[in-house]
Amino acid sequence: MHIRIMQRKIFLKALGLVPMALPLAELAGCVSAPKRPQSPARGDHEAARAYITALIRYEMVKHRVAGLSIALVDDQRIVWAQGFGYADLKRKIPASETTLYRVGSISKLFTAMAAMQLSESGKLDIGAPLLACLPGFEMKTRQPHVRPITPRQLMTHHAGLPRDRLKGFMHPHPQPFADLVKDLRHEHVAYPPDEIFAYSNLGISLLGAAIQNIAGAPFADHMRREMLNPLEMRDSAFETGYSNAASMAKGYLGCKAIVEYPLRDVPAGGLNSNVVDMSRFISMVFAGGASGGGCVLQAQTMAEMLRPQNEHVPLDLDFRIGLGWFLGSTHPALRHVGQVAGHGGATRLHRSQLYVLPEHKLGVVVLANTSTATPVVDRVAAEALALALEVKTGIRPQQLAKPPMAETPISADDMRTYAGSYTTLAGLVTITSTGKGLCAHVAGRRFDVKRRADGTFALAYSLLGIIPLHLKQLADVGFSRKTLQGRDILVAHIGAIQLLAGQRLGPTENDTGWERLLGEYDVANLDGDFSMFSDVRAVGEHGFLLVEMKSMMGSKQTYRVPLLPVSEHDAIAQANLAGMGETVRCVTFDGVQGLAFSGYYFKPKSSSTT
Repeated sequence: MHIRIMQRKIFLKALGLVPMALPLAELAGCVSAPKRPQSPARGDHEAARAYITALIRYEMVKHRVAGLSIALVDDQRIVWAQGFGYADLKRKIPASETTLYRVGSISKLFTAMAAMQLSESGKLDIGAPLLACLPGFEMKTRQPHVRPITPRQLMTHHAGLPRDRLKGFMHPHPQPFADLVKDLRHEHVAYPPDEIFAYSNLGISLLGAAIQNIAGAPFADHMRREMLNPLEMRDSAFETGYSNAASMAKGYLGCKAIVEYPLRDVPAGGLNSNVVDMSRFISMVFAGGASGGGCVLQAQTMAEMLRPQNEHVPLDLDFRIGLGWFLGSTHPALRHVGQVAGHGGATRLHRSQLYVLPEHKLGVVVLANTSTATPVVDRVAAEALALALEVKTGIRPQQLAKPPMAETPISADDMRTYAGSYTTLAGLVTITSTGKGLCAHVAGRRFDVKRRADGTFALAYSLLGIIPLHLKQLADVGFSRKTLQGRDILVAHIGAIQLLAGQRLGPTENDTGWERLLGEYDVANLDGDFSMFSDVRAVGEHGFLLVEMKSMMGSKQTYRVPLLPVSEHDAIAQANLAGMGETVRCVTFDGVQGLAFSGYYFKPKSSSTT
């Protein structure tokens, strides 16, 4: 649900931020990973299960994961479902196949399907303006002649909306998500519709509000009646927080059980479920929308949801998304398997990953109850699915050779071409020439830039600036630059896939007076919310105005976002496109000039203590 959904995960990995918190096992090499079966016999499910079991236990120890559950689905049957570790460490309650977890953003698949049910019945036109089914929806825009936002664009994350409305996102007693409609009337969209993929929890919550409005019933009740009951997902429910059921897993930050704040945006991330119930959902996908002798969706609707919807968006490059479903995968284990569809999820403490192979009718879901489990659920899900495919069909993994590093040094022309500052989803990235080569500065870390034999560039990291670390995340990713739609963009190459990583920033002329706002800030209106960031500062660097903040969502990473002042009162927080992004405003709050963003007011620290 937060920063670690699929797109941001890809780009953070591509820009070297994943290794910021280097796992001790990766540095020390003190634990041996299990060996994957080289040539498992067709139908040898036991060998596959033994390896995945060993892999799960290895990954759980390596990343200190308390509890995890997995289910592997072959068409209409569950091949394997099992829990590992603990749902409750203190009470020694084991995790099982019926343990309930917060599945986070996998919830979006259900919300999208509910919208398509209404489309089938003629109650929702997904290509019509959202205002037609959500009265009162209105947002400001900086671009002239912008087309209205549609439900289809909400499902594909191409509506151009801000990622979140942070104010009230996690609170002990969250406001109804339908109230977001009135909260957004004075806010700006971040991009024109269909300009670029821009993941938005906010957009799916608005879709949920439209569903609730059309249905004339509370969203959770409608989802129970029209989606969960027909799927026989008896233990699952859409809720703001934990289920009251005894099977609900505790959540852990590392090995410490802490409070998981309730979530306002229930349509985007509020589903509580277990791997058995989620397996029924997967089987419904393979049955073309049929389940339990009934029809949840028509077959053609299910096929449309799995069809790429963004092939007309040049800036998306090779990234593809269906209606709710992410299509394809950058995981090496899933580069040879045909069509892949899936979705991951994360709340503050719980993590999840679901993949399906529609052509082979194989699927997997992995759920975990620890904040450090992000890489665990993805690796386990991908490797389990790839091995199940090999056992079922004989299709073997294709080992793609990584391009070797070039023996020739980086040319003076390339040093001039690549040197500069870039805005990315990881924040400001600055590439500088050392005279003998290039180096990249990302969130306070310095990476050497090396040329690869295929003409792309790669990042290399040295521990303490001395010891080279050959981290897999860095070795898998190459970079290049190209001009697209008049933009000088930075492209990430992961295998044969090209993804937008960022855009080069040009020189800025800041005569809007925003320099007066440099300094440290506190949130003035937290009002009981879970604080998702700390150490907020506005700083100037190399002619750019930046906002720095530290994430409090588990990673504790510091993000440095370049601001582009567009008036005396407004600035744009740039992400992977220059000149576009969410709006930061200069406001006066309680008689003190400060900043406003996503519903929060930020007051200078000097005034907070007076």
